[in-house]
Amino acid sequence: MSDRSPRSGRSGRSRRSGGSGRSAVVLGGGLAGVLTAQALSGLADVTVVERDELPTGPAARKGLPQARHVHLLWSGGAEAVEELLPGTINRLMARGAHRLALPDDMIGFSPQGWLRRWAGEHYMLLSSRDLLDATLRAEVLASERVTLRQHTEVLGLTGDGSAVAGVRVRDREGVQSTLRADLVVDTTGRSSRAAGWLRSLGLPPVPERTVSSGLVYASRLYRAPEAAHGGFPAVNIQADPRGPGPGRAGTLVLIEDGRWHVTLSGTTGGAPSGRNDAFEPFARGLRHPVLADLIADAEPLDDVVLTRATANRRHYYERARHWPDGFAVLGDAVAAYNPIYGHGMSVAAQSARALRAVLRRRGWGTPGLARHIQRAIAGPVAVAWDLATGQDVFYPGATPNGPTLRERATAAYVDRLMHTATGNGRIARELTRVTSMEDGPLLLLKPSVLLAAVRGPLRPPLGGPPLTPAERGAVR
Repeated sequence: MSDRSPRSGRSGRSRRSGGSGRSAVVLGGGLAGVLTAQALSGLADVTVVERDELPTGPAARKGLPQARHVHLLWSGGAEAVEELLPGTINRLMARGAHRLALPDDMIGFSPQGWLRRWAGEHYMLLSSRDLLDATLRAEVLASERVTLRQHTEVLGLTGDGSAVAGVRVRDREGVQSTLRADLVVDTTGRSSRAAGWLRSLGLPPVPERTVSSGLVYASRLYRAPEAAHGGFPAVNIQADPRGPGPGRAGTLVLIEDGRWHVTLSGTTGGAPSGRNDAFEPFARGLRHPVLADLIADAEPLDDVVLTRATANRRHYYERARHWPDGFAVLGDAVAAYNPIYGHGMSVAAQSARALRAVLRRRGWGTPGLARHIQRAIAGPVAVAWDLATGQDVFYPGATPNGPTLRERATAAYVDRLMHTATGNGRIARELTRVTSMEDGPLLLLKPSVLLAAVRGPLRPPLGGPPLTPAERGAVR
């Protein structure tokens, strides 16, 4: 598949044909932004406003430093992308992305022990973030209904507390203008200024919460052994948030071009450094050294990159007493998660799909349409939020008052399920169904799951990582 150059323009509306008369502005040209533009493009003419210059192929961009760390699409998110952009999974795999069956293709070491590689119908898609973004961007921005405005800064919203009418922007020459729209969607990520914009319209602040484990990320690329190029399981050594000392974790995945992408992490007091010579020793200090053994003889392809912005932060926009028509917030601008759980991209995809569903069901111009959109988006947001904060809240200092009674009870039950999953394939698959965002946490409250949790694992614990002889041979 060849990359398509993004179409740019000031407005572009006059040269489109067959328009619906409706217009939308999407703030941010990242993954959440282009998926939102795709969701809207069948219903309106869309302008994507991006501060940076977007590359035409799989390359790094200034506004996405976190792209240097491991990224994945859980099957729940991948299916949402496929609904919005049919054929995406095949296009990604044709360019070197890997589809791993779950739990089959995962070497997982949880705080409760090694997880067996049970057969299952769930999966994850693995590639570099650059490849994923480029593949989606090329398809969406090729549409005649979508126009990209690069090098454009958003200054604020126009309208009032009852309805947003557009956005004020400034181009790289300093020229200010107003883009009018029937719907403005903010997908500007962790740096979103939506909360301030709403206050400037006279609206009261909405509730928000931060759960920060103090996690620091360090990542590096390696040349995988040639025998592993055709496929290799993901390796995930989890931290124990309720164990003694800082939580340390590590993940290794195979991505395009025969590369291993490795991300290590540690909470306050146990963070990795940005030094190349400290990367493997840190990996060897995890709860098990298998990840360090894998990279010991592998060729490093770059220097270690470090990231500290990993706090879970959520704005409860769906709870706002007053919400203006014509405005919605989506992706990390609503809730940003500790990246270690890998749910951000899947939430963005499911949120864009939910936005499209609300627009199709209710129709443009429906009173309170934006509020209905925001409440629909809260569904996938809440699932990922509970999965992330349910663990992180137990690290010292993560919240001012520590975990709530509900969070303690929920965590105790999940711990019991994880213990059961080490020796029960059915429970392992049910947990994977929730983790992969194909279903919500209520699945884990079915009577059959509750009974299995009481009984515990049906098979004894594994004594080490469940690598096959061929996988061990691929390394040494």
